[in-house]
Amino acid sequence: MKRYKAFLLLLLLPITMSAQQNPTADELFAKARTTAFEQKDYSTSIALAKEALEKAPNYTDISIFLGRLYTWNKDVASARAVFEELGKKGVKDEDYFVAYASLEYWNDQNTNAIKLIDDGLSNHPSSEALWLLKAKVYFGINDYAEAEKAIAALLLINPKNTEARALAVRINELSSKNAIGIVYNYSHFDKQFGDDWHIIGVSYKRITSLGSIILRGNYANKFAQSGTQIELEAYPRLSKIFYLYVGGGYSNDVGIFPKYRTGVSLNANLPHSFEAEIGYRQLYFTNNIWMYTASVGKYYKNFWFNLRTYITPDNKNISHSYTATVRYYTKSAQDYFAFQIGTGISPEESRNNLLENETFKLKTFKVGAEYNFSVHANSFSLGTMYYNQEYRPNEKGNQFDITLGYTRKF
Repeated sequence: MKRYKAFLLLLLLPITMSAQQNPTADELFAKARTTAFEQKDYSTSIALAKEALEKAPNYTDISIFLGRLYTWNKDVASARAVFEELGKKGVKDEDYFVAYASLEYWNDQNTNAIKLIDDGLSNHPSSEALWLLKAKVYFGINDYAEAEKAIAALLLINPKNTEARALAVRINELSSKNAIGIVYNYSHFDKQFGDDWHIIGVSYKRITSLGSIILRGNYANKFAQSGTQIELEAYPRLSKIFYLYVGGGYSNDVGIFPKYRTGVSLNANLPHSFEAEIGYRQLYFTNNIWMYTASVGKYYKNFWFNLRTYITPDNKNISHSYTATVRYYTKSAQDYFAFQIGTGISPEESRNNLLENETFKLKTFKVGAEYNFSVHANSFSLGTMYYNQEYRPNEKGNQFDITLGYTRKF
């Protein structure tokens, strides 16, 4: 029996060695993918893919992957040659259109990219990858109207596409040249103040080649007194990833509003649908109050999660404010439910005049919700917020806010 097994092994050994020396096209394809994705060795992966094609010249998936490898290796001419040859063969695979159009998009050949994407969509009308790429191309050339159409089509196919949801919010901010808005905020206090607060803000937003600019006028009635404030904010774009927030305001009615306010933040749209911000806010009543802010956000399917903090140092201690926000998008970037919970006071809130008497150093808890919805070029918002604040040491009071908003784009 032992002699028989040894003889059988001797017979099978050449066959085994031959199989190892002559891998199949599928085996070479798998090895090429592993080499590319895990080792990032595109040159070796290209050689493996070309060897696989020698064994299976009509293996379309390998040819498409070879085109991608040339793209990643920055060999544009070779990548384009591979894709052009596939086009001559009449290949209509979804991945072919995505890979070829991506090559053209990454090399600023946007007209060719759009043509390839449209050809691909005529064959694969439900392709999420093609619709997303179309939105990216139009967004990259500042054609926000077409970008918005493409992203809307994708979200109809899959409302839970995370990357599409993140891009939709960015497109929404730029899709119309002009927008006017009005916001009304009502505040009621059970102990801290005897009079209710009323605040009305009217704004005009203009999209420019550098980014958006917002001019806002505010009227407030607080402590049974009235005051006005003027604000100017800008969001200049620095690159595809980074943009700034720059803001300032002035009021002659100190106490109702701060006399001056300024703010600057660096914002980043990061990979994997993350976003981040770091900056400062400054308020001047009779003295300067400096607050430093940072936030991180993440889109996941229909959700947006955000955590923001404000840190206010002084000579004795450091005060902290934290706010967590969750949004659930229903349709477009203007249609969502939001929930918010946090501690402390932020300079963006209508209560920022309370910072003057350093009540921000006492304990504050807040929780609220918001509903936004759109009808064509009109968007509406309804929000409510509850505050429980220690307005004097060991004395707490409640505040109830209702906010109504309307925006018209044109």
